[in-house]
Amino acid sequence: MIDDRPDWDTYFLGIAQAVAARGDCCRCRVGAVVVGPDRRIRATGYNGSPPGGPSCSRGECPRCLSEAPSGSSYEECLETHAEANALLYADWPACQEATIYITRAPCRDCTKLIQSSGIREVVYLSDGTVSRIER
Repeated sequence: MIDDRPDWDTYFLGIAQAVAARGDCCRCRVGAVVVGPDRRIRATGYNGSPPGGPSCSRGECPRCLSEAPSGSSYEECLETHAEANALLYADWPACQEATIYITRAPCRDCTKLIQSSGIREVVYLSDGTVSRIER
């Protein structure tokens, strides 16, 4: 018998990539998936503008309109990051000992949110390679 199913990291990162497609940012679409220790999805999130607010995809984000280099000028960005959105939609017990899968490394602010949430492991893609941070 041959088991050609993807491993868990590949599976959940693939779901995070599908979630990222809903992203609203003109510079980079990011997806995140919170997964409990039982390997059940607890929440998903993508980077997007607040509901009813100015929209990056409509050309209303000052950061996307600027020439700011990647990783800078986040204070100008309208978007809520994928990790923050996923954590907003997950309840506290769902995050305890969970893993968050992200399509790229978390920024400094999202790292702080993740550390405060009870998430025990971060798995993300970096140049096509799976990387992980254990808490």
